[in-house]
Amino acid sequence: MITNNMLQETLNMFVFLTLELTTLFLLISYLVGVLQMYIPPERIQSILSDKHGKGYIIAGFLGAITPFCSCSTIPFLKGLLRAKAGFGTMMVFLFASPLLNPIIIGLFAVTFGISVTVFYFVLAMGVSIIAGYSLEKLGFEKYIKPEAFIVPATKYCKTSCCSKAEPVSKWKQIWQTTWTDFKKVLPYLIGGIAIGSLIYGFMPTELVIQYANKDNPFAIPVAAVIGIPLYIRAEAVIPLSAALASKGMGLGAVMALIIGSAGASLTEIILLKSIFKNTLVTTFLIVILSMAMLAGYLYQFLF
Repeated sequence: MITNNMLQETLNMFVFLTLELTTLFLLISYLVGVLQMYIPPERIQSILSDKHGKGYIIAGFLGAITPFCSCSTIPFLKGLLRAKAGFGTMMVFLFASPLLNPIIIGLFAVTFGISVTVFYFVLAMGVSIIAGYSLEKLGFEKYIKPEAFIVPATKYCKTSCCSKAEPVSKWKQIWQTTWTDFKKVLPYLIGGIAIGSLIYGFMPTELVIQYANKDNPFAIPVAAVIGIPLYIRAEAVIPLSAALASKGMGLGAVMALIIGSAGASLTEIILLKSIFKNTLVTTFLIVILSMAMLAGYLYQFLF
């Protein structure tokens, strides 16, 4: 039975999360834009071509400062392939970028606190580096499709459309990019906040406690697997997960859900199949699911 108290709790949570996460998204995105202005894509590609040990670590941290979701990482990945970036460092970037981008880390810190955020960051970074290094040493580069390295023909504009536009301040350009990105993710952000608020206000606590509590050993692998077809963006999965946690869902299962949904998606898998052979696509999925379950079980054991 729906009560006025449920409606009030839902509305209050929706307003609070909307104001908090919107401000956080705009602030972090703008700061990342400023950072990217001093680290152009060509420089990133050059660094990722380093096949020495430090290249893997740098690749992980570069992934952490690029605000890509699992799908938007793919176009950049194609650029790295065509720039002959090292395979291992490229895979580290592929794993780390959607999981450790500043948006998800910022939302993690605000929602779950610093200690949980540090645990998540260290584990995701460590597994990404180990996986990228291992895949290169095992020779998985042979599972990249040859056509992925082909650079498309450049089209030159010969009309007045190529005339120079009015100069715009670089700070204004960063803001315009930030605002454009914000408008693109706004439906996902509001949708996630709305679902999270409805769960917070209406989902029976007993249901969550019964099926997804920390004492259920199957809650973590199920959450990891469910996260992939859901394709919940970081902007949406954090408030959703916070609502589930507040209802009694074990934080280990929450961690697995976040990694599964942010690290991979059905859309990303389809896009990866255009550049990777099935063996490498399957391996990618296994790494993400293993990372999600490892994070979930480790969190429950350590905390």
